[in-house]
Amino acid sequence: MSEHYLMGIDIGSSESKGVLCDLSGNVLALETRSHDIKMPKPGWFEQDPMEVWWGDFVKISKALIKKASVEKASMKGVAVSALGQDLLPVDRSGNPTRKYAILYGIDTRAAAQIEEMNRHLGEEQILLRSKNALSTQAVGPKISWLKENDPKAFEAADYYMTASSFLVLKLTNRAVIDHHQASFWVPLYDFDHRRWNRDFCEAYFDSRKLPELIEVTEVAGYISEEAAAKTGLMAGTPVTAGTSDAFAESISVGAVENSKMMAMYGSTTCLFMPVEKIEADSGVWSYASYEPGKYGVAMCTAASGSVTKWFKDCFAKELTQDAYGTLVSQAEEVEAGARGLIVLPYFSGERSPVYDTKAKGIIFGLTLNHTREDVYKAVIEGIAYSIRHNLERLNELGMYPETIVAVGGGIKNKIWLQAVSDICNITQLIPEIGIGASYGDAYLAGVGAGFFDDVEGISRWVRYKNVITPNKINIPVYEEGYLKYRGLYYQTRSYL
Repeated sequence: MSEHYLMGIDIGSSESKGVLCDLSGNVLALETRSHDIKMPKPGWFEQDPMEVWWGDFVKISKALIKKASVEKASMKGVAVSALGQDLLPVDRSGNPTRKYAILYGIDTRAAAQIEEMNRHLGEEQILLRSKNALSTQAVGPKISWLKENDPKAFEAADYYMTASSFLVLKLTNRAVIDHHQASFWVPLYDFDHRRWNRDFCEAYFDSRKLPELIEVTEVAGYISEEAAAKTGLMAGTPVTAGTSDAFAESISVGAVENSKMMAMYGSTTCLFMPVEKIEADSGVWSYASYEPGKYGVAMCTAASGSVTKWFKDCFAKELTQDAYGTLVSQAEEVEAGARGLIVLPYFSGERSPVYDTKAKGIIFGLTLNHTREDVYKAVIEGIAYSIRHNLERLNELGMYPETIVAVGGGIKNKIWLQAVSDICNITQLIPEIGIGASYGDAYLAGVGAGFFDDVEGISRWVRYKNVITPNKINIPVYEEGYLKYRGLYYQTRSYL
């Protein structure tokens, strides 16, 4: 057995997960913890960074070391990822200056600040320099919201951080952010020159409060004595830059080739695909990848798995055991097209390629003859239609994924996977090891510690256990359904 081990820990929206691996990618220990998201007002989504982010990291780190029964000295690298594009103001010691962090694109509180920044800086200039349009995913407007609505926390901050940056700061006492996550700090990041847009920053706040930019595989620092005492790790262990959960997950399943897209089926569905060049477009998100000259595009729905959870909680309360499994089993008997039902899954607005925070969910076509399983099947198909809408926008920009690598909790839902393959007419691969972002973190820790030469080497760790292919019989039905789906939003938007 290897005497060198790597630790990866990921803090997700509703769950944190950690893994301890050897240098061959074999898993020695796995630890998971659940947590909640706070929704104090409509459109506001927050988490407690000390209790959830740091608290989960500390508990998972200790549990992994105990489970694997390894010596601290054999831990050769640590990497973290977390729900990305959050905003947390902290002081120089890493203490938050407000109780709760503002979360990523699902939080829509900064809509007014987005409009103001577009007017003041110019939408064309923002897109030209950031290669991204302003949206609820952008961090710049969140900082502006903080300045206007929580001035005490704003003024007390020495740094503006995202979740993984905060964890790295707590571990190493160094304030950094990787270029991938900085790509989403629109309009603050200069995409072409891989640096901060200082003039855009200074229009709103002191740019010296931004974290230092480094590569995702770069060692940010080393476990401090204080962090060692809390986490059980040995002081001096190298820690890489940290990154977003979705990006780490795309690495974990080998989605590092230009023709291969990762679809992360979770509370939202995130699509990540490496590309050779960037075409700035307001309907997609461009990102810097793991080294200069490497790029990617991302698109995310505002809701997907969260809609299935809503359906379960509202309409299947009597299913106390394996509720999802029962709903899926019942919906399997429903023919493609859900007997004429169409669902717009815009239950939290929509993020891409339609950016509309006011968009609403719709269940269209109901009759007295429809059943619960019909509606559930329509919900799944609506989510798949939204994924196709994103893929079509990529096709319009000349980007054509050949396969999807499917990850996330949604891969347990076989009708969801099949609906996506049928509606998008694309093959999906299911990884043998579906641990997620923390597995990618462990590999990134190995690159940072010098055990692996590059990110592409993750292919030595990744194998696929299942293939989902389109059912050609269903494609004509879904072509008709998709046309109705696309028309439904545009024909009802004036009522929002």
